[in-house]
This record gives sequence, C-alpha cells and structure tokens, in this order.
Amino acid sequence: MWWDENLLALFRRNLQPTITYWSVFFSFGLCIAFLGPTLLDLRCQTHSSLQDITWVFFSQQFCLLVGSTVGGSFKKSLNLCLLILLISSLTISLVFAIIPFCQHVGVLAMVMAVAGLAMGNIDTISNMQLVKIYQQDSAVFLQVLHFFVGFGALLSPLIADPFLSDTNCIQSNTTLNGSSNLEHIRNSIVPHHPGNVSHYVLPLSGPVVSNVSYAFWIMAAINLPVPIAVFLLMYQKGMVPGCHRRRGSLLSADELAMETQKETEINEEKDPEIQEGYRHEEGHGVHLLCCQNKKLWNAPYTFFAIHVCSAVILFMTDGIVGEYSGFIYSYAVEEPLLLAHRTAGYLPSLFWACITLGRLISIPVSYKVLPRSMLFINLVGMSGTFLFLLLSQNSIPGLFIGTAFLGLFLSSVFPSMLAYTEDLLNYKGCATTVLVTAAGTGEMLLQILVGTVIQTQGSNSFLVCGLSLSILALSLFVVLLVLDSLHPRGLEGSSDKTPELGSDPERYQQ
Repeated sequence: MWWDENLLALFRRNLQPTITYWSVFFSFGLCIAFLGPTLLDLRCQTHSSLQDITWVFFSQQFCLLVGSTVGGSFKKSLNLCLLILLISSLTISLVFAIIPFCQHVGVLAMVMAVAGLAMGNIDTISNMQLVKIYQQDSAVFLQVLHFFVGFGALLSPLIADPFLSDTNCIQSNTTLNGSSNLEHIRNSIVPHHPGNVSHYVLPLSGPVVSNVSYAFWIMAAINLPVPIAVFLLMYQKGMVPGCHRRRGSLLSADELAMETQKETEINEEKDPEIQEGYRHEEGHGVHLLCCQNKKLWNAPYTFFAIHVCSAVILFMTDGIVGEYSGFIYSYAVEEPLLLAHRTAGYLPSLFWACITLGRLISIPVSYKVLPRSMLFINLVGMSGTFLFLLLSQNSIPGLFIGTAFLGLFLSSVFPSMLAYTEDLLNYKGCATTVLVTAAGTGEMLLQILVGTVIQTQGSNSFLVCGLSLSILALSLFVVLLVLDSLHPRGLEGSSDKTPELGSDPERYQQ
C-alpha cells in the first residue's frame, strides 16, 4: 500500500476536519466555473451588453483576491477559521439561490463580489489548516484538496449545460441573426478581457426566455451539505454556544496536544517575555513567525526571497492556466488551424479535464515524490509542451495532444509549491496567504496582458507568451532551489516535526 501506517493513523485522527476542508474546497470549485457557460443567459436576465456582463468576472475575481488576503489574518484562531468557513460556504449556496433574481448587472456584480469574498476565505483557510494539521505530510492532502476544486469546476458546467439557451434568450427581431453564432460567442468570452467580444451585437430589449435559474437552484442544493459539514465540525470541537460536548475524564493524545498548544498560545499572548524566550531558543527560525511584525525585519534575506520567488512562480503558472483556458478556443478557430467552432469548443473542456485527472494522479505520486521534484517535472514539462505546440502549430492532433499534456503538467503546481514553500519556512502557515493571493492575481492580470498582446501581435503570439512565461517560471524555480540551500534551517521546526504528528523525517531529508 502506498500509504504507510503512520500517515494512515494521522489521517484517521484528523478524518473529520480533513474531509470538511476538502468538501469546502468543492464549494470553491463549484462557484468558480459556473459563470463562463451561463454568462449569455445572465446577460439576457440583466438586459446588459456583452461588454458590461463580462465585467462581472472582474467583480468576482477582485473580491476573491481581497478574501484570500483577509483569510490569512484568521490563522491564529481555529474557532474563527471554522466560523468564517461556515459563513463562506453558506454564502455560496445563498448566492446560487439569489442569482436568478438579479435583474440588473450592477446587482449581479455585487452578489458575485460577495461570492468572491467567500471563495477567497475558503481558498486561504482550507490550504492553511491542512498545512497546519499535516505539516511535512501535507503534500498528499493538498493534492486531494485541489482535486476537489477541479471536480467542482467540472461539475458546475455539466449541471448548467442542459439549462443553457440554444437560441438568443432575448426574443426580438434580431434574434435570428445572433442565434446562429451563439455557441461561438459563448466559447469566445474570456474573463477580465471584454474587448474580445466588442464586435458582437446582441439585442438588449425584449421578453426573456431562459431556464438557467434551475441550474443555479440545483447547485445551491448540492452545496448545502458543505456548511452542514462545517457546522458538525464546529460542534465536534465544542465551538457551538450552548451545545458543548461532554468530554471524558481522560483526553486523547490529540486533544491533549491541542489543549497544550492552546494554553501555550494564551500564555504567549499574556507574557511577552515567554514569546521572546521561545523565539530566542529556536534561533533564526523563530524570526520567521510572519505575524510578529516587530521581528520581521530581523529575518534572514532568504525568508523574503523565498516568499517572492514562490509567489512569482505561482503568479505565472496560474496565469498560464487562466490565459490558456481563456484563449485556446479563439486561437484554434483562427489561422492557421481554422477549426470548426464545435470542435474547438472541446479544447477548454479537455484542458480542465486533464487538470482534474492530473490532480487525481498526483495524490499517490506526491507521497513517493518530494514536492520540489514534482515541481521540477511540472515546470520542465510545461516548457516542453509549449515548445511542442509551437513546433506543431499547423497540426490539429498536435494541438489536442499538447493541450492534454499541458493540463497534466499544470495540475499539481500549486499544491506542490505550497507544500514545498511551507516546508522551507517551517510550516507556520505564513506563506499560504501570499501564494494564494499571487496565484489569483496572476490568473486575473495575465489574461488581460496576453489578450492585449494577441490583439496587437496576432494569434501566434498566444503560444509564444505561454512559452516565455513557462521558461521564466522554470528559471525562477532554479533560483528557489539555490535559496533552499542558502536558507538557515538549524533547529527550526524541530519541536513541530515529532513522531506524534505522523511524520517520516527520513523521507523528507534534504
């Protein structure tokens, strides 16, 4: 069996919180992927232009970045983290239920902004809590976590598809002119880049005929078990007012460790001398407590460099995910390939399916292979795939093969980078907020930048941009490996990586 007994025992001891965090990330995936396919129906519902409705993407993504940053401020309190997850997962169900009643694009943008805040909190807190629970064994569980977001992102378009309008959902005299290109327009819409649909003119007035509301209500119902799971975890931890669980006279080893850690944190907050003594005892590693601003500037330069280097790598790799999924259809239907609209429409689906498959494959692989080795394979594979796509740019089979391999190589970059960076920084959860925010920023900004380059330089620049970004990410990863060798480790984290946590130090020796 690919799991050893220590890891399996650790998973069993943390079964309920682990499954809860996984399910919450399913909510995140469910919410992040529905907007693209349903956008034309939402345009009809709000009687807005294509240019106006595409800015709903920006509202969601910008608030997702804000939520990701805010979510990192809750790392000190498990009670507050679970409360925020409960509110966020419940908010996502409420958003799904409310969207069909949004009759104005401004109201829809505000609702999606609220959803973005909830998604950002989920993204940061779920990653952070799994890192805190499993520490050097977190790579496996982070891969599962990101498989669930991929699964949710695959499921929501499938739910929406039967309810999407086959013809223009605003009935008017010009409906027939626009309906023939409806599927092409739907595939051409790119988040955060409304300029690519400016030449399409669809009717703004007339009776609306759409059944997409049912899709949102189905997704709201599917998501409801998630906040229930978070509530049950809060109840199990004794965090629900008036519903305290009775404890036996003897505490289990995990409960005793939790109580000891809680008592230590309380004492440190009350007595600054205890904090200073604890930090002095651990040497350089103690200055890496990211929330201790007074000591931040005493950290070694590699502390800052690792954060920056890892964040920029994820900025580019998640940016590649966003720009490739957004522009691959437009690239395929133009010269030199000139694919049929229906055939080209399979490319984004293939890309996301391979990302989800890659995350599933990475679950057992991440147990046997170090995160930094997985990152090296992924980044080299990305660069090689883009080079292959450039060399076979006149080949339709080559485009499909390259798209599949690119999805596989990109699939595990984020969880592997998070596990590797937190390992370098002693599993304090400090890097999670930085990395999540950088990844989201890259996904938003690089779509705008690459879209602008495509408009000015032509469709061939699409693959050149991807190759340039992937080579730059690979180069920065080499720099990160150098920083790894220079970063002072010493006794850092020796108190955290104990056998009671189910760690296997020999497997993670540098």
